Order: sequence, then structure tokens, then C-alpha cells
Amino acid sequence: MSGYLDIIFLLVLVVFIFSRLKNVLGTGAEDTKVIMLNKEQFEKIYKEVKKTVEEELDESPNLENLSPLDRDLAKIPNFNKNGFITGAQKAFEMILSAFSKGDSASLSKLVNKELLKKFEKVIKERQEQGITAETDLISFVETEVESVKFTDDERVNLVVKFVSEQVNLLKNAEGEVIEGDENYVQKISDVWTFEKSLNPKVNNWQLCSTKKC
Repeated sequence: MSGYLDIIFLLVLVVFIFSRLKNVLGTGAEDTKVIMLNKEQFEKIYKEVKKTVEEELDESPNLENLSPLDRDLAKIPNFNKNGFITGAQKAFEMILSAFSKGDSASLSKLVNKELLKKFEKVIKERQEQGITAETDLISFVETEVESVKFTDDERVNLVVKFVSEQVNLLKNAEGEVIEGDENYVQKISDVWTFEKSLNPKVNNWQLCSTKKC
């Protein structure tokens, strides 16, 4: 490992010194000068470059120090855990809203075909009975990736646990509340599974399953 780092230091050092020389020498023949670095100058530059490289390497993830879950997450192309969680929360909010409104068009962009059929079945049953739903997402208490699964068809599934505070109501055709309480905030735990292709060019996730816990 030490020999490998020395090679990196030397490569960076060459680039660093070359850039310094270029700044001083210029690009025209009339500007050409001869520059010599003495031992002290060389060692000073070398130490500066070495420190910079070591700091950058320290910021790079060390897979050996990661948990098994984070090691699996690191295998997903272009994956950023914090960015994914932010996007998953936004998708959670949009899907809840679209489902409660019976908005199949919006759901079709966020969930896969199999889950869309299940959602549309519930939406149709409610419409036939004259039932409307209202969902108000108050806040997220917790959002955490629980597990990762890689499938044989080059896809990845992420199981995400959402703990949120919500107000949920069902109303009949007359607008009367038949389920829920508009003054009661529920703390609800959901486990959703998102999927996407491992192709680095595909970055959009779709919801493929849901369950309460």
C-alpha cells in the first residue's frame, strides 16, 4: 500500500510542478526561462502534495469500515444514500396524495405495473361506493433503508422503513366521516420496497410493494 501511495504522490507532484513551471515559463519562446528547485524547495512541495493526497484519500470511503448494508449500497451505480432518502420521502408523499385522490396517472409514474393494478382496484372500489379519502402527511419521524437485494435480472431492490405522522379520513357520498378522526394524528410505520435497474444510465426508482408494520 505504501508503494502505491508513493506512486500517487509522485504523479501528483509532477503535475503540480509542471503547472508551476508553466505559469512561470509561459507559452511563448520569448518567455522561456530556466528554473531549478533546490532540495529544500523540492521537499517543501513534496510535503504539501503528500498532505493533500492523504487528506483526499481519507475522505474516500473505506469499504472495510462500512457495515454490510452500506457495502451493498456502495455497489449500486451513482448511489447516494442521503439523496435517495430525500427522494424516497418525496415519492412517499406524492404516492400517498395521488392514491387518496384516485390519481392513477400520477401513480403510474411512481409505481410499477403490478402495484398500480392493486392501487387502481382499491380506487375503483371506493368510487363505486361513493367513498373519498383524505390524507394529510404531517411529518416524517424516521426514514431508513433496511435492506438491499440484487436480483438475477440486473435489478436492485431497496426496502425502506417510513415512520410518519398522518391524518387519514374516509368519507361517504354525503361527506360524512366514516373512518378516521380529523383531530387525531396517527403515527404509522410503513415498509416500502423500491426497485430500479443496475444500468448506470437509469436513475429513477419505482415503488414495487408496500406493507404496514
